[in-house]
Parts: sequence; structure tokens; C-alpha cells
Amino acid sequence: MKVVAVIPAYNEEKRIKHTIVGVLRYTPHVVVVDDGSQDQTHREARAAGAQVVRHAVNRGQGAALKTGTMVALSQDADVVVHLDADGQHDPQSLPDVLMPIETDEADVVFGSRYLGMKPEGMPWTRRWVHRAGRLFNRYLLGVPHEITDAQSGLRAMRAEAAHAIDFMNDGMAHCSEILRLVTRSDLRWAEVPVCVRYTEETLAKGQKASNAFKIVWQLFLRSFR
Repeated sequence: MKVVAVIPAYNEEKRIKHTIVGVLRYTPHVVVVDDGSQDQTHREARAAGAQVVRHAVNRGQGAALKTGTMVALSQDADVVVHLDADGQHDPQSLPDVLMPIETDEADVVFGSRYLGMKPEGMPWTRRWVHRAGRLFNRYLLGVPHEITDAQSGLRAMRAEAAHAIDFMNDGMAHCSEILRLVTRSDLRWAEVPVCVRYTEETLAKGQKASNAFKIVWQLFLRSFR
């Protein structure tokens, strides 16, 4: 299988190289979408061995993933993998995420930080926000209760599934939108445990609890699609 890893990145010049080097251990095909960064993210990504596509302005993580997925499919990817640039997603989890696809048990695989090992350094506020997101997904979006991680950004999908999943949200609500689209379709899906690590840097740059209200509103509007 040709596995193409898609990494959306915004002002990640200090961490992108480490992430790419880790991913290259499992696939030689890495596409970084520099989402309008104001630093040297694109230079660091190229130097690390990734193909780089740049947005002229910051459009949001969902938009960057959409761009990267289209690039991967245009290059005849058999499987497209999404993961974050900041190092929270451990590349060592990639074989576990790919396994259900390799064994033809699933078309889409979601990594979950709540199966197996506990997330390292995760503050309780973030955990409660995720629990609220899971309830929202279940009762308002119809996402099955078996899904344990409402905001998982680490996922893999067959090319056919990537073509079929027409997610439109440019921001962080794309995670729940993809869950909704996949679980309401005929695509086979699975969830596997992955390792997620939080640091002071990633928490400072990452999503704030207050952003949950914005995500909920975006999802509410999309629910009428």
C-alpha cells in the first residue's frame, strides 16, 4: 500500500521536523500543508524531507487537511493518514492505526487517546471538554456511543473512503464532522488506542476550552446538511 501522511501545520517551525522524522520511519510519503504560517515552517518541513503545500493565508486545520488529502489522492495514495504537526500524536501509533485497513477490517480508522494508555500530561479541563464533545456527538449528531474520542485528529482512510468523505468545515469542528459522515455511511470504521502527549507548548498553542462553544455552533449549522 502507498500510505501518504498529511500533516496540517501553522507556525510549527520548532516542532515540525521532529514530527516528520518520526513519520518517515513508517512511510516515505509525507505532505505538509503550511496553513499560512508566519514563520519558517515550510523551510523546516522541506529540509526534513516532506513535500510542502502552502496556503497563502491561514484557513484553518480542516481546510489544510482537505488540501493535503486532495494532494495525496492526486498522487495515487492507497491510504491517507491525518496527524497533527505539534508532536502530540506519537508516530509509533501509525502501525496500529493502519492495521485494520491492512487486514481489510475497516475503511476508516480513528485513533483514540482514551483506549489503553492514559494521555500524558492532559489537564482535567481538556478531558471534560472532550467528554462534553462526545455527548454532543452522540445525542445531536448521531455519532455511535462506541466512539470514545470525539476530537481525534489521528486517523487513516482508504483512498475510496477519502474520496467519499466530503467534510466541509475549515476549522477544528472537522473532527466531529468526519465522525458523523463516516458513521452515517456504509464505510466500515474502527477505533484503536493511540499515544497522545501534552506539553506546555502544545497546550499553549492548542485549542482552548472556550473554543468548544464555537465548535458546537459550527457543528450545529453543519448538522442540517
